[in-house]
Amino acid sequence: MSRPFLPERGNAVLPEQTPALPPSPPPDTVPEPAPALPLNLDAVRSSTGFGPLCGRSILLIGLMGAGKSTIGRRLAQRLGLGFVDADAEIERAAGCSINDVFRLYGEEAFRDGERRVLKRLIDGPSRVIATGGGAFMNEQTRALIRERAISVWLRCPLHVLLKRVSGRTHRPLLNGTKPRDVLERLMIIRHPVYAEADIIVQCGEDNVDNATTRVIEALALNHRPRRLPVRLERNPYEVIIGTGLIERAGALLATVLPQKRVIVISDTTVAELYLHPLLESLADSGFSVQTIVVPPGEQSKSLSEFQRVTDAILERKVERKTTVIALGGGVIGDLAGFVASATLRGLPFVQMPTTLLSQVDSSVGGKTGINTSWGKNLLGAFHQPAMVLADVSSLATLPVREIRAGYAEIVKAGLIGDADLFTWCERHGASVISQDPDALAEAVERACAFKAAIVTEDEFEQKPEGGRALLNLGHTFGHALEAEMGYNGTLLHGEAVSIGLRLAFMLSVRLGYCPQADLDRVTAHLDETGMPARISQLGRTFEARTLLDHMTRDKKMQDGKLKFVLVRGIGQAFTCRDVPAQAVHDVLVEDGCAADAMQTHAGRGTDI
Repeated sequence: MSRPFLPERGNAVLPEQTPALPPSPPPDTVPEPAPALPLNLDAVRSSTGFGPLCGRSILLIGLMGAGKSTIGRRLAQRLGLGFVDADAEIERAAGCSINDVFRLYGEEAFRDGERRVLKRLIDGPSRVIATGGGAFMNEQTRALIRERAISVWLRCPLHVLLKRVSGRTHRPLLNGTKPRDVLERLMIIRHPVYAEADIIVQCGEDNVDNATTRVIEALALNHRPRRLPVRLERNPYEVIIGTGLIERAGALLATVLPQKRVIVISDTTVAELYLHPLLESLADSGFSVQTIVVPPGEQSKSLSEFQRVTDAILERKVERKTTVIALGGGVIGDLAGFVASATLRGLPFVQMPTTLLSQVDSSVGGKTGINTSWGKNLLGAFHQPAMVLADVSSLATLPVREIRAGYAEIVKAGLIGDADLFTWCERHGASVISQDPDALAEAVERACAFKAAIVTEDEFEQKPEGGRALLNLGHTFGHALEAEMGYNGTLLHGEAVSIGLRLAFMLSVRLGYCPQADLDRVTAHLDETGMPARISQLGRTFEARTLLDHMTRDKKMQDGKLKFVLVRGIGQAFTCRDVPAQAVHDVLVEDGCAADAMQTHAGRGTDI
């Protein structure tokens, strides 16, 4: 019989064979499928890129005991696809058992034949394929799978695998060796490679139907990540946007970071949700990880917390190639970034933003900082990240108020210099706020692309006019409101920016730069999407003069004058220093502030 294996003998390395879960029962005893998911499976197939019309198969990978064959059969049944066990196909092609192939021809010949069998299966009709545990370890096989199929790693904890393989005698790798020792060794070797899979599904004690449901849900959410390059001359990096990135962080960072040692900084709220899967992902890729957790909220952007965190890092005897990972919203990104910039005069830094606001704004561009009693972000540094991983899956846990706060920065990008983006917002804003995954991913990509272009042209905000300063549209008003509210969380940054955007348009109209129709259009969109648009909506009285005083303490002051960002229309922002204080005062009063007598500031005339 002709066999696809080289007839060369060598030292046999016994492979694992069929999965450890019990085989599926005969057809007449197969349990009823789990209740239908609230998913259109045809749409899942289409959007994910598998199924008869797409030509891509689903390959299940994992260690012995992960349930690749059992879950694979049920998955194929649920999706209406065929199922193939790759090991069975290899045995059929070879005309003998896999044990005999290894014994007669050696591992190298087996892997070559395995690759050719998998290529034939992948080139055939779209189906679910359960692979042997070592198949994905071959670089050529991995490249083939990446190009033509969708790989799903069924990741199981050690105690589950041990339970499933216990007492089994058909697994040559376990014969004469303690199963725990074998599995621990395989985890160390294989997990960093398995982490390169397109999808990672955490499988624990779930029954087959529940595990299959989790795979289908992961497939429904899966889209190849969007990659956005930030092409800075000295520190270029990528912003990667997609779902499931926290679970895949280790594999994504392994080729980027200078050392496999990291310190993760997070807050207690985010850590409870996402720290464990991040640590598992980093460990799978061979990283040594330490963590520092701070209290949630703006109060952590303080000198005292900065000192506590830097002391904790230095106590851990970090090296200059040790990377700081910021896992959280804008507060964590600003604090951790500033810590990274200052410690040992600069540590590598990764942003993993978990709020919409931080994904579209603070995570890109390298601005870091903390607050002082004199104002917001008055101590800080420019420190570009080595990578930004914007996992839109993390947004699912956010309340709608946080989504709206982040959406303000997306709207801002369109109002500054991308009228098409604002038109897109008018069409799709409701979908973004309702957390539609596709709309969220596209919104994050569009906003980040806009900001990356501006940052690339003016990384350190040095252009005398325009440039990076345009990103402050609405912020002069917004920061004044935040300062008066005491940064206590009753007014979110994005909410302040949302109100500030409309105030900037009102001021531009009052000064004759912008048509009233554009102000009306902006106001209508903010109202339609439930965004805060007016000072009067904040439920308290502000004095116009008090807000003006806060503006004069802003870090954008120069030569005693404050640079305002104004507009000539939607998508036509510009910087301006010739802004009469009376005009700003009148706009604040018009929007609900208490009126007061204007007084000329000594030495500053009537301009701000």
